[in-house]
Amino acid sequence: MNEPTIFQAFVLGALQGLTEFLPVSSSAHLALTPWVFGWAPAGLGFDLSLHVGTLITLAWYFRAEWRALFLGGITLLRNRKVVDDPSRRAWFIVLATIPAAIAGVLLEDYAETVFRAPIITAVALIVMGAVLWLVDARVAKLRDRSSMTWRDSLLIGCAQMLALVPGVSRSGSTITAGRALGFDRTAAAVFSFLMSMPIILAAAILKVPDAVRETGFSIPLLVGVATAAISSWLAIAVLLRYVSHRGYGIFAIYRFALGAVIIGLVVTRGGW
Repeated sequence: MNEPTIFQAFVLGALQGLTEFLPVSSSAHLALTPWVFGWAPAGLGFDLSLHVGTLITLAWYFRAEWRALFLGGITLLRNRKVVDDPSRRAWFIVLATIPAAIAGVLLEDYAETVFRAPIITAVALIVMGAVLWLVDARVAKLRDRSSMTWRDSLLIGCAQMLALVPGVSRSGSTITAGRALGFDRTAAAVFSFLMSMPIILAAAILKVPDAVRETGFSIPLLVGVATAAISSWLAIAVLLRYVSHRGYGIFAIYRFALGAVIIGLVVTRGGW
């Protein structure tokens, strides 16, 4: 892993935090920024270390929800079945996590190499942007999270598997799946945020120790994590307020523009 400078860590941390919960693909921004500016790649280990910042924000922002889910999980384990609403919601988070966990183990090598090719990222940005816009504009049903079934959670979990490809966006794919199933924009976003924590936590546990062993708790690493935490808080607050009144079309437009820019750079640089 090439340790970034403090400035580079600050930029990467801000991008991670701002884009992790917006449907624009944080992995695409982290993979492409060094390529665009000619920086030495920080590596997947550093990228995942930045997720510690977003984990802190995610845990604190939804602390009341996590407390209910934790108690629901204990009830689920004790009774070995769903007996109330908290245990039902905890079970749905577990179900939604399973597909991505399996895909992460099986496709880890591809996620670190082949999937990070700029042209693949560009195509994924554009295609998934179109799907997000189309689904969000056409789905009229407005279900809330209380109507969620185990099938809904499993289908949204399957959509999370696509996020192994930078440019797809974990939040983008899961929010799109939620909207396709008829959930309102806020419900789709909140469930997307909550279901992300187990996967992000598992990835951080597996990869962050490697990054720390190589660089230690360096200033760039700490700057990146702190910046990611602050910027992700802003992203969650802004997105939830925005989608309570408007659709996801603006994010699709951003994805189209970013994808087009990347394709232009690939063509001029020959970086296929």
